[in-house]
Amino acid sequence: MRLRRIYHFLVKEFIQAVRDPRLRFFLIAPPMIQLMMYGYAINFDIQHISTAVYDEARTPQSRALINRFSSNPSFDLKYYLTNPGQVRDLLDRGKATFALRLPYDFAQRLKEGKPGAVQFIIDGTDSNAALIVGRYGNTILNDYSLELLQERLSIRGLPGSRGAPVVVEEQTWFNKNRISHVSFVPGVIGMVVMLVSIMLTSLSVVREREMGTMEQLLVTPIRPVEFILGKTVPFVLISLADVVLVTLIALFWFEVPFRGSYWVLLLGTLLFLLSTVGVGLLMSAMCSTQQQAMMVSSFFFVPFIMLSGLVFPIPNMPVGVQYLTYLNPLRYFIIIIQDVFLKGVGLAVLWPQMAGLAILGAALLVLSVLRFRQRLA
Repeated sequence: MRLRRIYHFLVKEFIQAVRDPRLRFFLIAPPMIQLMMYGYAINFDIQHISTAVYDEARTPQSRALINRFSSNPSFDLKYYLTNPGQVRDLLDRGKATFALRLPYDFAQRLKEGKPGAVQFIIDGTDSNAALIVGRYGNTILNDYSLELLQERLSIRGLPGSRGAPVVVEEQTWFNKNRISHVSFVPGVIGMVVMLVSIMLTSLSVVREREMGTMEQLLVTPIRPVEFILGKTVPFVLISLADVVLVTLIALFWFEVPFRGSYWVLLLGTLLFLLSTVGVGLLMSAMCSTQQQAMMVSSFFFVPFIMLSGLVFPIPNMPVGVQYLTYLNPLRYFIIIIQDVFLKGVGLAVLWPQMAGLAILGAALLVLSVLRFRQRLA
């Protein structure tokens, strides 16, 4: 009899979800739109850096270094300055992000075997971008310095003239070309799934209260556990369908490689949905209207993203905040989905994240049941 009640409750939820045109739109359009928007808009690769050059030396050596910057696709040399005051003006107006200044004695110091001083002036308004721009500039400068060193050794006939004294053989695993969307799009899938599952679960319960059908449920033999199952299972299945949809977009549109097991991804997604549905149920228990539920969902959504490690590395956070991230289900799922997509690892590696999601999800669902027992009593 209990299974029959749950079955009819599930059918009722599916029918209600399909009949509502706004809910149908919310189930399909937002996940696709968000994945496309975030996949293209969020890009940590910096190109076409607006660059200004102030060359006081005006020598073949200084022009050779400037040509290295102009031939690099990351730098756009737009301004050739004649006095140092122009540098400040361009950076103040936001017309230039990077300025290269070569002093008048640059070539002379190189001829004398002394280090030639080169000044980088970077707009630090965006600190992360400034770090990347500085790293790009240092890479070009190091290559130039290495070439000068080899020339000097060759002229002197020293053994090191055949190559650099230290050679770095660099390899990047899992994302060979260091493309931002390859590492970021899998994390966006977790963001989209979290938003859909939390919003749908919280709104569905509050909608019963707004429509006055909650009182009708109170006089039925349905129990709190059955009520929660009837409210969560349909949206878990719908969220799984959204996972399939956005995963296909990631694979075939953004061409993100998938090296792991679909079964491991499915297990991780189910455990993640266990947590997010629990969060949605707790929100619905605290809210009386759909507007309140949406506001509370938005309040939690941003901290979940910021403390997930997707945007900001968790080790860089204060120690207290790092411990707080263990209460964030998105933290665990980001690791699972990125490792399954890019590294191809399985349960032998990901079991701590799976266990964390299972514990967190079970605790949230228990709290939800206890809360609804108070509301339905």
